[in-house]
Amino acid sequence: MKIDVDKCNGCRACELICSAFHAAPKYSSANPERSRIRVFFDPLKNIYVPVLAGEYTEAECNGRSIYTINGKEYDECSFCRASCPSRELFKEPDSDLPLKCDMCEERSPGEEPLCVQWCINDALTYEEREEEGEEEGKLKEMEVGLESLVKKYGAKTVRDTLARIAKAKD
Repeated sequence: MKIDVDKCNGCRACELICSAFHAAPKYSSANPERSRIRVFFDPLKNIYVPVLAGEYTEAECNGRSIYTINGKEYDECSFCRASCPSRELFKEPDSDLPLKCDMCEERSPGEEPLCVQWCINDALTYEEREEEGEEEGKLKEMEVGLESLVKKYGAKTVRDTLARIAKAKD
């Protein structure tokens, strides 16, 4: 999701359609408190700023703590940053559980999320995000393994061994 704050006029159509989509039953009511997108006015810059309940929003806590909400434990790493239980910005009004944008997951393939469709000024645009590739995952695993080897045998030994292996492959 891309947000162009210069195009946002603060109409809050995105909030309305999002909350209606997530109502039970669907479209039965509109309550901006249930919306996974909120529009805020920044008086210093004189602009409206749409904020998405998603991983692009900075969280208060970047650690791996466990939070308890209504007797249920949550590891904030399983929530996106905006939905971290330590935040008040995006919480379900009835249950107080964190909200997270699901990009209207029930939409048809190729269809944009409703907030994008309803944005009359094109302040919101949607682009499919590429998932972390297998190659990146393998590189991270290799990095963890190398760090473990460096701890055990020292950086010089690991470096020399890698150089010897690389030379043998050439």
